[in-house]
Parts: sequence; structure tokens; C-alpha cells
Amino acid sequence: MKLETKRLILRRPRLSDWEDIVEGCKNLDVVRYLAVVPHPYKKKNAIEFIKDCQKKWNGKNQKAWPFFIELKSEKKVIGVIEIFSYSKQHRICETGSWINRKYWRKGYITEAKITVNNFAFDKLKVRKMETGVYEKNKASNATQKSIGYKYEGTRLRHHISNSTGKVHDEHLYGLFKKDWKKSLPKLKKKLNKKIKKLEKLK
Repeated sequence: MKLETKRLILRRPRLSDWEDIVEGCKNLDVVRYLAVVPHPYKKKNAIEFIKDCQKKWNGKNQKAWPFFIELKSEKKVIGVIEIFSYSKQHRICETGSWINRKYWRKGYITEAKITVNNFAFDKLKVRKMETGVYEKNKASNATQKSIGYKYEGTRLRHHISNSTGKVHDEHLYGLFKKDWKKSLPKLKKKLNKKIKKLEKLK
């Protein structure tokens, strides 16, 4: 299974992706706000991560969809976006993502989130998506708000980052389907404008 956008392919993981995963996760700027990713990050960590993601795709009663983000122009994995903790009963799920430092501020995460959110709401029929972001991760907090997520509260000193050992407060956000559909046209328009601007700079 794969999802496709103008610039990206969102697909299942492959063991051959390990070098791209190491390149992305070896940068402390990327992993300092991720709960379980170690630093320094090595090949064995990437292989273990990929195998774990493959199990999620192959398991019965699937509850997680870890999509590897492949940049079409480079045929390279530049990040991961995942739906997890899916509950068919409550029609709810969580989501999280990261992207290689080299590809920040180019709209790739927004592009991936649009497609993955549509998949969650339209295919999985969830009524609400949730995400947690470290309080100090200003960029990610801003991204959630720009996409339409609403702040719901903070869990104080909730996580210890595996890469830094620092304790973090976690902001909680929620997104209901009706709010997503309302914000989607404006979000797409803004993304297309950004893509066109980047294309002119090439």
C-alpha cells in the first residue's frame, strides 16, 4: 500500500531504507524532541526500527500505519509519518512524524499530513486524531495549529527524551473531522503557493 502526493510517496518501510533513516536520525536537532529515539543513532537502531514498523504493517487487527516518506525527485526516504493507537471502537487515533533536517521548511510534512489525515478520516473512518508535542518544540507546535489541531492541555514533566535525557512537558492536540474538512481547502492553497515559490527558486 502507498499514498502519493505531488512530491512524495508515502509507503511501507524497506530494510534498504536504513541509510536514509540513519542520515535523518543522526542529527540531534531532529531527535531531541522524539521520546524513544537514541543519540547517537546507528545502523542497528535503524534496522530495529524498520523491522518494528514492518511488523506493524503485517500484524492482524492493524492499529498502526507507519508511512515512510519518500521524496520522488531523489528517490530517498526523508522522514516518517505514523498513525498509531487506532481504536475502531472509539474511532480515534494518534499521529506523529519527523523529517530529515536537510528538508525542513519546504512543506513536506504538511504535504504528508494532508494525505495521511485524509486517509485516517476517509478510509479508517476516525472521528478524531490526536497528537502530542513537546512544549519546547516550537516548530512542531506551530505546525499542528496551522493544520487545524486544537490545544487540549499539557501533561507536565511527562516525557524523558531518550536522546538528551531531558524532561519535557507535552502539549496535547486534537483534530475532529469536521474541523479538518473546514481547514483543508485553505491549507492546500497555502501549500501549493509554497511549492510554486520553491520551484521558482530552483
